[in-house]
Amino acid sequence: MRFSKAAAGLLVLVSSLALGQRNYIGFDKNGYPGDDLLPALRRTFAYTGYWLNNPPGMNNNPWARKRSVVRAAGFGFLILFNGRLDAQLKGGDAEELGQADAAEAVEAARREGFAADAIIFLDQEEGGGLLTEQAAYLGAWIAAVGRSFYEAGIYCSGIPVPSGSTMISTAQDVEARFPNAKLWVWDDRCPPAPGCSVLENHFDPEKGGVTHVLVWQYAQSPRRPEDTGACQETYAADGRCYAPGLPQSEHTYADLDVSRSADPSHGR
Repeated sequence: MRFSKAAAGLLVLVSSLALGQRNYIGFDKNGYPGDDLLPALRRTFAYTGYWLNNPPGMNNNPWARKRSVVRAAGFGFLILFNGRLDAQLKGGDAEELGQADAAEAVEAARREGFAADAIIFLDQEEGGGLLTEQAAYLGAWIAAVGRSFYEAGIYCSGIPVPSGSTMISTAQDVEARFPNAKLWVWDDRCPPAPGCSVLENHFDPEKGGVTHVLVWQYAQSPRRPEDTGACQETYAADGRCYAPGLPQSEHTYADLDVSRSADPSHGR
């Protein structure tokens, strides 16, 4: 994210202490870290991502039926549903798919025991302005979740990309089309992202061009070399971001998030 209104995912580095507010660091990853690691991870992180269906690239969901264990360890939640890529939407009825996926997300959230008013984030993996079928899919999903006991959110990119003669990010487009949806925005560019850092009072998730930013994902594993060169020394040699104080393994690398809430999805 750059320091401009046009970069809709922009989250400017400021001191939350100066504002009298606290930020909370969380993590998210596709693979479940394991029951035994939860207490150690809780020493650093206030909340965790929690998948309702198979994470990207996986043929099963390792988070299924783990809510009670994660909650007992003291974590808040970022509840996440894996959405569809554009290739899966083309040639089909995007609105119908959005409604069907919303019904699946709502049922999975109920099955996992999440209470009414919890926020479910739809994972919109592809960046840039929304294509026609993507907008139809997201709109149908948001509307259908909104008619349930839950609230709808979108996980998407805050990095602006060319769109004709202008620049646009997915977050900016989503906010314009669906102003009531909560946003979990990823943008790992350094600056303003601090790289693989858990110094929670060094940045503010609520500053920038997107009004409804609830969570900022500021570090990804592995890092993207093209935009993280200025903070590469904060990552491990393999480019991943690992939980501090723990051995580096498949179970301890993660993406990092910051929010003003210790339970952004109200999932506890």
